[in-house]
Amino acid sequence: MAMKAKSHSWAKKRVKKTGSGKFVFKKACNNHLLTNKKKTNNKSFPYGKVVSKAETKALKNLVPHL
Repeated sequence: MAMKAKSHSWAKKRVKKTGSGKFVFKKACNNHLLTNKKKTNNKSFPYGKVVSKAETKALKNLVPHL
């Protein structure tokens, strides 16, 4: 009997899949104490960064049901 494909819970919470099949994650250090940080850093990538091709291959194994 084949093993069930389980997803890693940390990856489910932190990664989303776009309509084109790419993975997107939210940039770190952008939720509090924003007055001390540069505005260019806060405004860049407001919706998240696209994961590289090498990491996409690994994420497909970590989150098979996304």
